[in-house]
Amino acid sequence: MIEAKRPYGQGDNSYQSAGGYDGIKQLVDDFYAAMDTLPEAAHIRAMHPDDLATAADKLTRFLCGWLGGPRLFSEKYGPIAIPAFHRAFPIGPNERDAWLLCMKTAAAKQPFADDFKQYLLEQLYVPAERSRSLD
Repeated sequence: MIEAKRPYGQGDNSYQSAGGYDGIKQLVDDFYAAMDTLPEAAHIRAMHPDDLATAADKLTRFLCGWLGGPRLFSEKYGPIAIPAFHRAFPIGPNERDAWLLCMKTAAAKQPFADDFKQYLLEQLYVPAERSRSLD
């Protein structure tokens, strides 16, 4: 009997579909490369420090747990509060959309299944929207 594929969002299926830690790290590396190069993202890149190593580590670790894998963010940095952290930054719809564009650009470079890429981008809208501090 062939086992049916578990839907994304159940157990660690999304984490595994993203390639585990290494796949998520590559996604994040490509995300920040997009942020460094896309003119539409210049304003959100300016909100980050010159050295993106800590930001990349935090995003990688957050996404691992968020996608159903190990809770690496809280292991290293403690509890995460996305809205509270981002309140210090002027994030409105334009910034949210620039962030999502960087993620879409990065996801397009990954060897993920097309339906997983679509699922991932749809789901990432939620934390991106929760990060807004402006209308």
